[in-house]
Amino acid sequence: MAKLLKLRIGVSDDPSAVQPTLNECIEAMLKQTDLLLSEVLSGLVLAAAPGSAKRIPGFGEPGTRQAIQALSSQAPALKDEFQRELSRLVYEGGGKEQTHTEVRYEDLRLFEDDQLDESIEVARALQEVHIAVDDVLPPLDALVSTLLGWRTIQPGLNPLRPDVYVRALQHVLARRVPEAAVREVLIAPAAGLMGVQLRRLYKELGDWLRSCGVEPAVPVGGRLRKGSGAQGVAVVDSVARKLLTLDRLRKLLHGDFDPAAARPDFLHTMPASLNLLDEMKGGVDQLLQKLEKRRVPVADAPDAPPRDLLAERDKAVDAALPRLGAQLGEEVVRLMFENLDRDTRLLPELKQQLRSVEAAVQALSAQDSRFFSDRSHPARQFLDRITQRSLGFADASDPGWPRFLATVTQAVQALGGQPVEAYSFELLLEGLQAQWTEHDQVLLNRREEAARALLHAEQRNLLAQKLAADFAARVQGLEVPEFVGDFLRTSWAQVVAQSQLSCADGSDDPFGYRALVDDLVWSVQRSTATRGRARRLVQMIPGLLAKLREGLDHIGYPPELTARFFNNLIVIHRAAVHEGRDAVSQAEADVVEAESSVFTDSMMDAADALWLDRREAEDSGFIDESVLEPSHVASPEATLREDEAQAPVRSGEMRTGTWVELKVKDQWLRAQLTWASPHGTLFMFTSQAGTAHSMSKRTMERLLAEGHIKVVAERNVVDEALDQVAQAALKNSLGGAPAA
Repeated sequence: MAKLLKLRIGVSDDPSAVQPTLNECIEAMLKQTDLLLSEVLSGLVLAAAPGSAKRIPGFGEPGTRQAIQALSSQAPALKDEFQRELSRLVYEGGGKEQTHTEVRYEDLRLFEDDQLDESIEVARALQEVHIAVDDVLPPLDALVSTLLGWRTIQPGLNPLRPDVYVRALQHVLARRVPEAAVREVLIAPAAGLMGVQLRRLYKELGDWLRSCGVEPAVPVGGRLRKGSGAQGVAVVDSVARKLLTLDRLRKLLHGDFDPAAARPDFLHTMPASLNLLDEMKGGVDQLLQKLEKRRVPVADAPDAPPRDLLAERDKAVDAALPRLGAQLGEEVVRLMFENLDRDTRLLPELKQQLRSVEAAVQALSAQDSRFFSDRSHPARQFLDRITQRSLGFADASDPGWPRFLATVTQAVQALGGQPVEAYSFELLLEGLQAQWTEHDQVLLNRREEAARALLHAEQRNLLAQKLAADFAARVQGLEVPEFVGDFLRTSWAQVVAQSQLSCADGSDDPFGYRALVDDLVWSVQRSTATRGRARRLVQMIPGLLAKLREGLDHIGYPPELTARFFNNLIVIHRAAVHEGRDAVSQAEADVVEAESSVFTDSMMDAADALWLDRREAEDSGFIDESVLEPSHVASPEATLREDEAQAPVRSGEMRTGTWVELKVKDQWLRAQLTWASPHGTLFMFTSQAGTAHSMSKRTMERLLAEGHIKVVAERNVVDEALDQVAQAALKNSLGGAPAA
């Protein structure tokens, strides 16, 4: 790779003169895939050699040895396939075909066996690669984030991240090694060999970028956590017993551990039932004879009744499965509450109440397995609602927190005296909702009022876009001052759009604002020298100016811009009325026409940003991008998890209900995305106090990039806690724990 990446070192060299692009980095890495796969294949062959010092015991099996030989013999085709798949993943991100490297609890029951095996394979391979690249990957992520245009490190956006290589390797092995058992033996050693080579390539790429003057991005929170690639939530000791695995967890979600009486389908007795049906085909007498043979008398008790071994076997199975299911369910609930207790977004007082609820949830889940598989289960809903609502408070001193905590405490205390059943949680949730309704209704009324203003603004701006295109076409090729053309495309398009929307009868031009455009354009054209033009201008200018002022007042146009526009327009009209005979007025007109237009800066193009009038902005707490100061501010670390690398969120990816930390006027506040416009051009956040903060899509993208908006929670807190349980099960599965 040294031939491809030329280090720029020396006093006479200016490292920043020619900085590399991200595409050049990608191309340089892709050119190394041939060498990368060669080293991996050579390592596998060496590990399978009988007399090799690097021999791996598992590679001695005939099937594994044959698979390695086949891979080695197909090296050219394998390398070509790996490079194609790697290129696709790097440039396209894998799309919907991404493998399940992140296992989610709710998705687990939808997994087929091959998907489950694939997730374990990829996770095992990622584990090996991260061990190898853990020290060189974070610095490279910082440099690549800079090339991507980010100020903060975004590991999830690095197109050359390790999981892309792992998924390409898994894809190739899945096609070339169809036997799952053999592939399971090969994936980890192959990934380990690839990790060694990736470490070298990552280091060389990082050295090259630094030598070319690329500055690393700033870490979120202000410090770089080395070794973050292999870090995760530690698995507690009890999980190390290998009780919790992906396969067992999936069975728990399907209810496979429920007692026979609780399962209407009796799947566990199906094989025996099918055997009896087959035997019945041979005749009833033959069936009775076989059943009689199954009755074996006890040797030391001649008079004892015969034993039915078939029934005893079924009873043993029925007794074993629920016992394992109860242990597994208890472990899942305990881990879920431990994850909630570690969640830094939840305040300590709420965690104390959750610990008081744990015993009741344990008792309920032991007798009702729907808790694990049904998100609408009353107990799940109870936990969801109180944890999600608590995210609206960043600190115990926030207004409304004591009242909220009192309602939760009262519900938890009532639960202690109730029989533990789903109906108890349902009643408690109804009681909580009734206490929250009054406060929520006030907030809802405010949100609806602000949303109506924003919706109207979006409709007006979308209509103004079409009108702006029409007005631009009208002045094309005409000698019209620049400020007049910009005024028509931006400000006057808003005026005409507002008049059309406010007209109940659907008239195209109820106030004559659209027809006025032709008169305005004619009045400022230099090339217009028709006879009697001065007399006509004298007659039309007073009405034209009055109509223009009326339209601008109709949308609450800024007074300072109104004054500037009319001053310039009057100068142009004065020169036109004198028909060039007044040298002073003509010189003033020439100066005005030569000035740069200010209207594109103040009333930006509708395609790029949205404009709200004063009332709309006040009702919705609109944050205008023009008042923002470019600066990088990290969200308070206390409100975000430091042990998780957060992927950046785009405005289009943020869903309503998402809680964020939002910086407004140098103050951080906790707010929830409560509304997004139908066309995705306007967004509104609302705090627990009911204060609305709205912004355009472009403003939101900028605030996200600058660290002024930080996502606190996109999904339910309980769902995330259960996802961590699934990740713990995945870690145990990597250890080869047997399935139930």
